[in-house]
Amino acid sequence: MKFQFDSLAAFAHMDGHGVFVWTAYAIVYGILIYLTVSPLIQKKAFLKQQKKWQHLQKDPSSP
Repeated sequence: MKFQFDSLAAFAHMDGHGVFVWTAYAIVYGILIYLTVSPLIQKKAFLKQQKKWQHLQKDPSSP
């Protein structure tokens, strides 16, 4: 079995194309992380807002 690259450094460099390849991977994984975390943060904020709204509906005179 012959490997395409001789070393890990050659694999990372990819004959000069490594910068573009690894940047593309970083962008894609960054977007995937954002798309996973963002709804969770929005859900937490929404539930907090609803809890505050329910508290105000029970007793409008309290702060």
